[in-house]
Amino acid sequence: MPNIAVAVVGAETPGNVGTIARSMKNFGLSELYLVDPPELDPDGEAYGFAGHAREDVLPNATEVEFSYLTEQFYTVACTATTNEDATKHVRYPFIEPAALSDELAGLDADVCIVFGRERVGLTNDELAQLDRICSIPADGDYPVLNLAQAATIVLYELRELTVEETQHPKQAHERADEHEIEGLHETFSEYLHEVGHPEEKIPKTERLFRRLAGRASPTGREARTLRGVLRRGALVASGEIPRPGTSDPGDEPNQKDESNRENE
Repeated sequence: MPNIAVAVVGAETPGNVGTIARSMKNFGLSELYLVDPPELDPDGEAYGFAGHAREDVLPNATEVEFSYLTEQFYTVACTATTNEDATKHVRYPFIEPAALSDELAGLDADVCIVFGRERVGLTNDELAQLDRICSIPADGDYPVLNLAQAATIVLYELRELTVEETQHPKQAHERADEHEIEGLHETFSEYLHEVGHPEEKIPKTERLFRRLAGRASPTGREARTLRGVLRRGALVASGEIPRPGTSDPGDEPNQKDESNRENE
C-alpha cells in the first residue's frame, strides 16, 4: 500500500488550502506540501476552514519547490481539462478518480496527488513533468470545479487506500433473520383473516407481501415493529381491544344513575 501525500501548487486563496487540509484529515491523509503558497495566518481563513486539521495537517504542511515533488514522488496531476486524444499527450491519457485507488494500490512508490491554482490549474510545463493525469468527469460546458471541491472528490475516492476504519458500522444494513421474516409473514396472514380480507384474495395478497418484504429486506427491529402493528390491527378488527378514540361500553356512565344523582 503506497504512502500518499498531497501537494497544492500556487494556491491563491488561504481558505482553499485550509479546506484541502480538512479533507485530508477526513480521509486519513496528513502529509501536505505547498508550492508557492499564500500567507497562512493562524488567525485567518485557512485555519478557520481547516476544522480539526488546524491542529496537525495544516501547521505541519511543508513548503517546497515544484522540483521536490517530481524528485521524491510518483505524481498524479489533477486537471479539469482533458480535451485531447492520442495525438496529444499533455493531458492525455488520463484516469478518473473512481479508478485511481485500484491503480495505485499495487504501486511500490510514494505517491503525491498534485492540485494546481484556482484560476488556471497546473500549467502545461508542470503537467509535462508529472507522471499521471487525473480528471473528474463533469458537464462538458463547465467542467471546472472549485479547487477545494475537486480535492475533496479525489481524496474521497482514495479512501480505500487511506482510511483504516470509517465511522460506519461494519454492515450498513443487517437483514432480519429468516425466522423473524417468516414470523412477519405469519402475522400478516393472521391480520388478513382478522380484518375480513376476501378469502379468495388472501393467497395472492400474501404472495405480494412476500415479494415486497423480499425487496425491502427489513431489519430485525423493522420486522418486529411491523408484527406489533399488524397484531394490534388484528385485535382492533376482532373487537378484542377498542378502536382508538372510542371507549369500552362497560366504561360508559349509567344515565339513570346520573339522573338520580342530580335529583338528590
